[in-house]
Amino acid sequence: MLEIKPIQDKSAQKALCELCGVPYIAAALAYSAYDSGVPVGISQFRIMGDAGYMYHLCNVTGVDDFEALIIMGRATMNFIDLCDVHKAYFEGEDDRLAKAIGFRLMDGKYFADLTNMFTSHCAKHPDAK
Repeated sequence: MLEIKPIQDKSAQKALCELCGVPYIAAALAYSAYDSGVPVGISQFRIMGDAGYMYHLCNVTGVDDFEALIIMGRATMNFIDLCDVHKAYFEGEDDRLAKAIGFRLMDGKYFADLTNMFTSHCAKHPDAK
């Protein structure tokens, strides 16, 4: 069973970053993904000013679970939105993943307007087609 949960302990965040092969960002918040108790990925992000910035959304080295990343990415975006911050930027390197979780390329950066993304039917979202 897939579990997405916030990482409360910085040493646990650092250890999961090492498993994923990404730099640990002490100032970042993080979510973890576990499948049946086995770590599968991490999301590291920050909220600064009026925007959220997703730095890393990736699997543990040797794991390929795109669906877990989508669910964890959306959970991260929902958390940012719940903090009353409605703009988000994807700073990661995976264009396919950025698009899959709702980011769109604007002025050379992946951006998402989170306004009503998690509170109304998706057809009402400005990016819905």
